Amino acid sequence: MKLYLSSFRLGDHPEHLVALLPPAARVAVSCNAIDAEDPAVRREKVADEIGRLTELGLRAEEFDLRTSADFTTYDGVWVRGGNVFVLRAAMARSGADQVLPGLIRTEKLVYAGYSAGPCVLAPSLRGLELCDDLTAVDGEVTFDGLGVLDQAIVPHLDSPGHPETELLAKVAALYERTGVPHLKMRDGQALVVNGDHRELV
Repeated sequence: MKLYLSSFRLGDHPEHLVALLPPAARVAVSCNAIDAEDPAVRREKVADEIGRLTELGLRAEEFDLRTSADFTTYDGVWVRGGNVFVLRAAMARSGADQVLPGLIRTEKLVYAGYSAGPCVLAPSLRGLELCDDLTAVDGEVTFDGLGVLDQAIVPHLDSPGHPETELLAKVAALYERTGVPHLKMRDGQALVVNGDHRELV
């Protein structure tokens, strides 16, 4: 697998993301975790994500997981943060949840992103309802993660500038009490997986 899983935005070491991808890589940008937001605000945030990735020398363009699961022309996918349950519902709607795990495991696609993007790869999303609003989901709420990772990701911990840091501390505490394997991350950090090599940077 080739993964770049950041707590917030590109993290402090985006060069690790670039290193996982071929030169001038084509990257699908999913902002489906913010589908419940005002459309005008969403458009601004999409442009912001594309701008950051473009500055890294990547060819980034929006990819809507609600309507497509065809990644054949892309080298990687960047999945923005937001509401993990809204993101999961979008993946289910198009069948992307059935396609992505195989593409990731066979390294046909580099999977990257932050916050909800990494969180959705866990075996289960239970516990994250302490942070993300279930009522924002249009349709059925799915608690099953994609199961690409063998542990949950808890982002934004010990990150005073992030509005969800206290809520996610409660998620981490719940996982501690109930024995859920999880990786704690503060903003600026990213988990980099390249085959058998795994490193928190």
